[in-house]
Amino acid sequence: MSQDNILKLQCKECKRINHWTRKNKRKVERKIELKKNCPWCGKHTIHKELKK
Repeated sequence: MSQDNILKLQCKECKRINHWTRKNKRKVERKIELKKNCPWCGKHTIHKELKK
């Protein structure tokens, strides 16, 4: 496993980086958005991919 495909996810509401994920950059060209649980907000929110 290379470290190239690991990226950070940032909560849209509180702007904290609290999740990490991977994506296949050959197949997915757009920035991903996932609905994840934010421990600081205390609810499920949209988390968006950040630049490295």
